[in-house]
Amino acid sequence: QVPLVESGGGLVQAGGSLRLSCAASGRTFSMSPMGWFRQAPGKEREFVAAISWSADRIVYADSVKGRFTISRDNAKNTLYLQMNSLKPEDTAVYYCATRLPGPGVVIFTKEQEIDGWGQGTQVTVSS
Repeated sequence: QVPLVESGGGLVQAGGSLRLSCAASGRTFSMSPMGWFRQAPGKEREFVAAISWSADRIVYADSVKGRFTISRDNAKNTLYLQMNSLKPEDTAVYYCATRLPGPGVVIFTKEQEIDGWGQGTQVTVSS
């Protein structure tokens, strides 16, 4: 398990912006793909975005493409999610996620690929 701590959630009006951060401990952060999932009330957890260790590969869910931007700062062991043009349907608990580095490990989109989770941060978008 890689300790991950999210921050930056909160309450925002529709159309507003929030920036989530995920601070990671350990020496594998800079070599690991990182990403975000979210879980809305009564729904299953879903993929939001992921980024490879070198940031040369980025994947977004269709529902957030063009509105959310994932980035990372390997020198600070920190992952970010800039969320713009927020909608009420973006309301969820957002989880930071990581997959341990290894042969062929570049990025992820599925829960089954995740080796470590943060505790989650609540994002609420009011209409």
